[in-house]
Amino acid sequence: MNIKKRMIMSTESIRRFLGVIGILTIPALGVAGEKGDPWVEYDGFEGPGDGKHIVLVSGDEEYRSEETLTQLGKILAKRHGFRCTVLYPIDRAHGGIINPEHLTNIPGLEQLAEADLMVIFTRFRRLPDDQMEHIDRYLKSGRPVMGLRTATHGFRFPSDSDWAHYSNGYNGPKEAWQGGFGRVVLGEKWINHHGGHRSQATRGLIPNKGMNHPITRGIEDGDIFGLTDVYGVRLPLPGDSKPVVLGQVVDGMEYGDPGVEGDKNDPMMPVAWTKSYQIPGGKKGRVFTTTMGASVDLEWAGTRQMLVNGAYWCLGMEEAIPRYGPDARTVGHFQPTMYGRKPGEYWVEKAVKPADLKIESGGDSK
Repeated sequence: MNIKKRMIMSTESIRRFLGVIGILTIPALGVAGEKGDPWVEYDGFEGPGDGKHIVLVSGDEEYRSEETLTQLGKILAKRHGFRCTVLYPIDRAHGGIINPEHLTNIPGLEQLAEADLMVIFTRFRRLPDDQMEHIDRYLKSGRPVMGLRTATHGFRFPSDSDWAHYSNGYNGPKEAWQGGFGRVVLGEKWINHHGGHRSQATRGLIPNKGMNHPITRGIEDGDIFGLTDVYGVRLPLPGDSKPVVLGQVVDGMEYGDPGVEGDKNDPMMPVAWTKSYQIPGGKKGRVFTTTMGASVDLEWAGTRQMLVNGAYWCLGMEEAIPRYGPDARTVGHFQPTMYGRKPGEYWVEKAVKPADLKIESGGDSK
């Protein structure tokens, strides 16, 4: 165990003792915005991920990426020992609250400089130059990327912007960037809602090519489920993309609902795949993309297992994934919000700051 971990655990032991004898009552387990930083960090736990740093970048207006990546960061830290830093869209005008409707600010991206993995779940962000430069440098380094749901259309810039080539569906003069960040890095841009939006859920089925893939280790057909609909993609996916999970369009929004009959499921769209990427001037790196990932999707253990396995695979740690799958139990009181747009005043009234997102004592799933 490294010195940093010993210090954190020693401090936590003192805090627990003081709480027991009634001198101090502090429910937090781990580090979370202790310096007032506009992000949250979970660290100090043991596991195979010790020594690896994952930066999780949230910022979408609909699917509650701020809830998804907070919970995923907690799981990867507490259950697996990764140091996890979760970044958010921050509204400075309202005291530094998390506001997904604020499209132009995700502070903390400089931490990508020493990250081992970037997990990204953004939608139509228009970030300033100094923030985009950190993302661009990360990608040029060839380090791994894990993209969730709307990351396929994670950016949108004016055509005269220096970052226009990151935009969804880019078709400008930069030939190597046709399709934008989603297509070039993750494997697909935004196409359409293949399943019925908010009316047809997704059941994950494992094709023959994915049967022995580390990302599906410990997962059976039907374990992966989510209330988000299947996104359309163009088949075959580009380059060396390999589908590992197919999305069966479900006739309803309940787990037990049957699959839709007809061409919606013939063929089925991939909802999770692997590929490699290499942007101009950069090195080659690994990618895992899933078009699932709304916070309500994480209510199913199989979906959480897929994401944890995906992080291990991205980091080249697939041999460390247990035969029967990883520990993907939720951490803390996880009550995800059904997806859908919320007006700006909703976030102002909610007034959640990163420092509020500590790992609480108790409430873990068993």
